[in-house]
Amino acid sequence: MSSDNENKNPQQKSGAPKGDKPAGARPAKAGGKPKGKGADGGSSDDGKATGPRVEPRLQTRYKQHVAAQLGEKFSIKNDMQRPRITSVVINVNMGRHLENNKLPANVKTTVIDTIQKVTGQKPVVIRAKKSVSNFKVREGAETAAMVTLRRDRMWHFLDRFINLACPRIKDFRGVKDKAFDGQGNYSVGLTEQGVFPEINMAEATFTHGMNININFSKSSPEVSRFILAELGMPFRKDEKLEGKKK
Repeated sequence: MSSDNENKNPQQKSGAPKGDKPAGARPAKAGGKPKGKGADGGSSDDGKATGPRVEPRLQTRYKQHVAAQLGEKFSIKNDMQRPRITSVVINVNMGRHLENNKLPANVKTTVIDTIQKVTGQKPVVIRAKKSVSNFKVREGAETAAMVTLRRDRMWHFLDRFINLACPRIKDFRGVKDKAFDGQGNYSVGLTEQGVFPEINMAEATFTHGMNININFSKSSPEVSRFILAELGMPFRKDEKLEGKKK
């Protein structure tokens, strides 16, 4: 009888302590902290911010001040009829650097890094759709880099462009106030990427500019100019009018 009991329960006479788990059991995870948002509302395990959203200050100014002034000056009382900034498009031309229909690696790297630092978003490389012999461009050549900003990134870029980049332009007297199309979209160009404080010109291999297009919905040139002026866009003042006032 004793030999039968020993064969049925071989673990009873083994030297393993009672608290040990059987072989094949999964070990418990150290720490025991659940994934995702912490109790203090901080970041998650993957490093992404999970705290409350902070509204861009330029967007706050539009909602609290500019929208009300639009209703008074242009008689736009319905919120759904008010014009809004929908997107900002940044475009950098690289076609002039083509060599035998190929773009040098340093040019492409510099342009992409510049746009990514300035906007916080990776640009898309645009290829030529057709060959143009006068410009020595063949179909499929990498000719430009473009990025489209919307929502928070759009507002943050406009804030830095108006309040940081424009004052750093050499001999700056204001941007043109005539560069509006029929739908109220505004275009402005820069000749040097160093006006943005994020760019270190000591590390740049060459100097390049960029085209900035601010797109509106349900707008006109007069309304778009009023919105940008109220947001702080430094438009160029007429020197003749200033001379008469003096």
